[in-house]
Amino acid sequence: MKRALAFVSLIATVLLGASARAADADFAKFIASLWPDAQAAGVSRATFDRETAGLEADYKLPDLILPGRPATGAPRQAEFVQVPADYIREAAIARLAEQGQRLMQQYRPALNEIETRFGVPGPVVLAIWGRETDFGRYTLPYDGLRVLATQAYVGRRKDQYRNEFILGLKMLGDGVVARKDFRASWGGAVGLTQFLPSEYSKHGVDLDGDGKVDLWHSVPDALGSAAKQLVDKGWQSGLRWAYEVKAPANVDCTMGVPEVTRPIGDWLHAGFVPVRGQKIGAAEQAQEASLLQPEGIQGPAFLTTKNYFVIKEYNFSDLYVLFVGHLADRMTNPLPFATPWSATTQLRTADVEAMQRELTRLGLYKDKLDGKAGMLTRAAVGAFQKKAGLKLDCWPSGAVLQAMRAAR
Repeated sequence: MKRALAFVSLIATVLLGASARAADADFAKFIASLWPDAQAAGVSRATFDRETAGLEADYKLPDLILPGRPATGAPRQAEFVQVPADYIREAAIARLAEQGQRLMQQYRPALNEIETRFGVPGPVVLAIWGRETDFGRYTLPYDGLRVLATQAYVGRRKDQYRNEFILGLKMLGDGVVARKDFRASWGGAVGLTQFLPSEYSKHGVDLDGDGKVDLWHSVPDALGSAAKQLVDKGWQSGLRWAYEVKAPANVDCTMGVPEVTRPIGDWLHAGFVPVRGQKIGAAEQAQEASLLQPEGIQGPAFLTTKNYFVIKEYNFSDLYVLFVGHLADRMTNPLPFATPWSATTQLRTADVEAMQRELTRLGLYKDKLDGKAGMLTRAAVGAFQKKAGLKLDCWPSGAVLQAMRAAR
């Protein structure tokens, strides 16, 4: 019996090895097929051969579609699976804000130039740096070129990453960065402020004036490039990212979607009250804003401006923007959010996706089935609660999912 089991194990090992070799051969053919596009983009043959020699796919990355295997799906990013109190932890915010205050002094000339040239407050770009790589303390775990190649080969967004891979090769060939420093997140973002290669080519800034854009070793370049990316995506100088407010007791939380905008003054007249007696001037009240209630009717509420959604272009997560915006504020004001986060439990990603499917079937939701409880999902939950006669709180809970399934 033991010999039979050992024989079966040996056969399985041989078959798996053969499968892996076949996959590697197919990957090598795929990489070789990219040479014409790389050449057209200005990558030399020497660079292509040097950087792709021995390159292997990393099939352990998330967000891959592998033949014969279930889709790996996106990773459990903290922005989408943690409740706000866990993601925007006071201890982390306080630590980063304290360091940010020191960095504001250390990099004051660069931040002054950023504010003058781009109209982006220094604390905002510092907060992005703090969130992305903990002010440079976080070491990115992956070989960037390997990540880009793998995502181009078997990722969910092959066409996008095909271009990112080629641009990554060009960066290496042009001497922008050494291969040893070309470290990345699982999604291929590199540098102190986490840029994809295409973002580097579009938004990179040589702020320190040394003749090159260095997102890995030059803090001024990294911060200046983050500012330019924000400006290129629509940042408005002199406009706050959001205002924390106290919502009226009868608030209709289904209004909390980007499409529902009103002048801030109209929100105030409707009963939304700035926290701590904050005064909002006439010019600010004329600005358009959307309602954001990250925990439905529980926890803090915000009136979010266009700049809120510009930061969201950096990372498509409400919690990410809240973290960055609040951290930026804390560098000049020590006060936390006026309303504490509640002890809300976040549903598992699979359950949120199941909820989105039910909401789609009911005609209440028309966005992506991604398992992320964002603005549109929360508003659709509220629409269902209205339709079913449930308590309106716009929060995707297990009880609401059960009610959806029972209503089939």
